[in-house]
Amino acid sequence: MSNELNGLTIAAMRDGLRAKTFSAVELAEVHIAAVEAARVLNAFIVETPDHARAAAVAADAALADGAARPLAGIPLGIKDLFATAGVQTTAGSKILEGFVPPYESTVTAKLFGDGAGMLGKLNMDQFAMGSSNETSAFGGVISPWRAAGSNQPLVPGGSSGGSAAAVSAMLCAGATGTDTGGSIRQPAAFVGISGIKPTYGRCSRWGVVAFASSLDQAGPMARDVRDCAILLQSMSGYDAKDATSLDIAVPDFEAALTGDMRGKRVGVPKEYRLDGMDARVAAVWDEGLRWLRDAGAETVEVSLPHTKYALPAYYIIAPAEASSNLARYDGVRYGLRVAPDGGSLDAMYEATRAAGFGPEVKRRIMIGTYVLSAGYYDAYYLQAQKVRALIAQDFARAWEHCDVLLTPTAPSAAFSPGDKADPLEMYLNDVFTVPSSLAGLPAMSVPAGLSAGGLPLGLQIIGRPLDEAGVLNASYALERAAGFVARPERWW
Repeated sequence: MSNELNGLTIAAMRDGLRAKTFSAVELAEVHIAAVEAARVLNAFIVETPDHARAAAVAADAALADGAARPLAGIPLGIKDLFATAGVQTTAGSKILEGFVPPYESTVTAKLFGDGAGMLGKLNMDQFAMGSSNETSAFGGVISPWRAAGSNQPLVPGGSSGGSAAAVSAMLCAGATGTDTGGSIRQPAAFVGISGIKPTYGRCSRWGVVAFASSLDQAGPMARDVRDCAILLQSMSGYDAKDATSLDIAVPDFEAALTGDMRGKRVGVPKEYRLDGMDARVAAVWDEGLRWLRDAGAETVEVSLPHTKYALPAYYIIAPAEASSNLARYDGVRYGLRVAPDGGSLDAMYEATRAAGFGPEVKRRIMIGTYVLSAGYYDAYYLQAQKVRALIAQDFARAWEHCDVLLTPTAPSAAFSPGDKADPLEMYLNDVFTVPSSLAGLPAMSVPAGLSAGGLPLGLQIIGRPLDEAGVLNASYALERAAGFVARPERWW
């Protein structure tokens, strides 16, 4: 039994714990051993077995007393962007190495308050800037997947690559992620798991290291849609400490899962049919539309005419906000300090940032500083914000004709480290996920098929503002129809 426990879904773990088929301590120990045996994946920056064991002991006691919380005894991984009290938080960057927050982020406080345990802090692209998890200062994460007949390592996607790899390799039951332009959805698609970015403001950003504040949003990653619904339920809710947190009721996301799409209209944005689109990606998209029609939905073509401007607008707005947010890392208040002998305060700032930030972070800070500078603010940043408003209006018009949109999640399957050395080529990974991020909409990726090389491909459901329940249910219908059961063969 013990070797099978880490293959269970969160819902199955929850049911098994309540039926006393196994204990929370057994569950924790199986996952701790799995994490230790998979260090070659480099999915964890810090392992916290004591946290997981303490939560398991408390869960078993609560289960015995009939007072168990919804996530009692569920072992999770936490992306290293969330502040965790007493546990190092680095955002994947050397500049924060050794920083131990004295406080807990609101999202992790909610998860732990509901009884979950933490197995460790998950590796990620530095400050969430990346689409492959190659920019982490602690080394890249390796995907548990391999292409058919190949031993070539693959990236797990980014920036939540550690979260994606850990869930796919059965190291944790689920994980937290964050999504600024697709950082939950793209890695979920690359490793054959599910992940949802909720509406901007649904989950508190308090205690989450900021990348681009008007875009960042926390969300769950798990092996199926139901598990994402369970985790999102715990993570969501108003937080007075976050001025962008939405003071609205949180629906019962798990109860909304029926898979019934009768009476629903599914929009197909014609601008997403890119020239030269991967044939297998296009075929999986068409299969997804057929599955939703079989579940009772009507499919309609819609237009999002400003889609082609989304990626350029995103790569102006996000670096601009990053350049402002990352100004706080100056060697005075957090983490690393490099002080040249006899140097001035400015010299200390320069040396600290030169040593602490990686090349991709420096690139985006430079871009952001440039587009915000005098003489260029109107030409770049202001124009990008106007484009963002037009993109949001496109979606608003689409909702007059449909309830959700169906698109591919990423333009390709996972690739090998170093395959996309050109930053612009790397940025194109986010071409299908960025528009909904700019509009602040809920969007989810579910595994739907395999590439010609036997690697996972995902489909994306985008929904109306605050309609996470509708997004989850449409994703649930896709999941049931796709019957995706492929898992990476263990090589580590």
